[in-house]
Amino acid sequence: MSTGSGADSAPAPPATDPTPVKQTMFSSLRVRNYRLFAIGQVVSNTGTWMQRIAQDWLVLSLTGSASAVGITIALQFLPMLLFGLYGGVLADRLPKRKLLLATQAAMGATGVALAVLTLSGQVQVWHVYLTAFLLGLVTVVDNPARQTFVAEMVGPDQLRNAVSLNSANFQSARLVGPAVAGVLITAVGSGYAFLFNGLSFLAPIAGLLLMRPAEFHRIDRAPRGKGQLREGLRYVAGKPELIWPIVLVGFIGTFGFNFPIWLAAFVDDVFHADAGTYGLLNTLMAAGSLAGALLAARRGSSRLRMLVGAAILFGFLEVVTAFAPTFWIFALMMVPIGMFGLTVNVTANSSVQLATDPLMRGRVMSLFMMVFTGGTPFGAPLVGWVTDTYGPRIGFAAGGAVAMLAAAAVGLMLARAGGLRLSVGWHHGHPQVRFVPRAELAPAA
Repeated sequence: MSTGSGADSAPAPPATDPTPVKQTMFSSLRVRNYRLFAIGQVVSNTGTWMQRIAQDWLVLSLTGSASAVGITIALQFLPMLLFGLYGGVLADRLPKRKLLLATQAAMGATGVALAVLTLSGQVQVWHVYLTAFLLGLVTVVDNPARQTFVAEMVGPDQLRNAVSLNSANFQSARLVGPAVAGVLITAVGSGYAFLFNGLSFLAPIAGLLLMRPAEFHRIDRAPRGKGQLREGLRYVAGKPELIWPIVLVGFIGTFGFNFPIWLAAFVDDVFHADAGTYGLLNTLMAAGSLAGALLAARRGSSRLRMLVGAAILFGFLEVVTAFAPTFWIFALMMVPIGMFGLTVNVTANSSVQLATDPLMRGRVMSLFMMVFTGGTPFGAPLVGWVTDTYGPRIGFAAGGAVAMLAAAAVGLMLARAGGLRLSVGWHHGHPQVRFVPRAELAPAA
């Protein structure tokens, strides 16, 4: 099926009843175009998670070093740090469906290339490094285009629900991908996991081709012009409800989300287990993340205080889990860590998108993803070095402590920007900590 020309560049408003659709956990799936998108994504996301597990384990097998795993992750996210804002400019300027057809095909090609190298027995660690970097280059454009394309498919009324279901989709695949990858790696090696990932991108490509452009919601595209990067940065800097959530996810993404390093190190050095155990830990974390995504889909709003509270609990749970005395306590703690980590991600994502002018959304979301994942080239090698030098427990705890402190600091800055102050007191015999308007704490005349 053709991708269309005029319809893609200037879609007409969807011919639907303007009456708002009642929000339910899966309400955005009533939209045909989004349903096709979601089906394609769950297939490719499963392959993506299989490749992530296989890639981390392959690098660990080739080098025996957690730092090498960190370097691989850093190379994959380095392009986002260097070029992320340019990807946002392209997402604001170009037809997103055509852009995604190109990026999804390119991402599939990287998976097939790594599969050929691995299955032929020629793979070396520098091959994995190069493939990770090339995948990162494609992601620079794919990520903001995919994030902002959701608004074109479902419109503003269902945007928060669709963002949450995107995360649920990703985490559902995370439940299946690591488990299948663990079995494949143990039975036949990493190459077939890479091959599945490469071929899995046929599903989202088919979904994009089957969409009806006439049913897209009209989103004006930014015209080509000078200074659009600076314009996007000034826009974010002038809005506390954008800048501080982005700062928070930057700290958490850089220091708190280095699970490939920590879990690989715990499995190898602390629990002395194999790739199947590594897959199990990722699956348990995915179960918690899926629960967090579905709970977020049911909520009608994305409050910043929920973002800060979830981030503090996320960091605290990482610190506690780092010193778990047994494997099964450690494993079970992956569930709440996954749930609160996903709550942070979804709440920040939907809050930022809904607070942003549609003409700026590509640039703002590219900045969001650049900060969230772009800090990894610094954080992953540093966390890998701490983990190698001081052990997995110290490395995990240090990442959680940074996330917890950053969340507390951002919470105070948001409260200050909103004219709030911290109130500590008792309510019905229980301690209560909350933010209240400054006027409420003013002494009586």
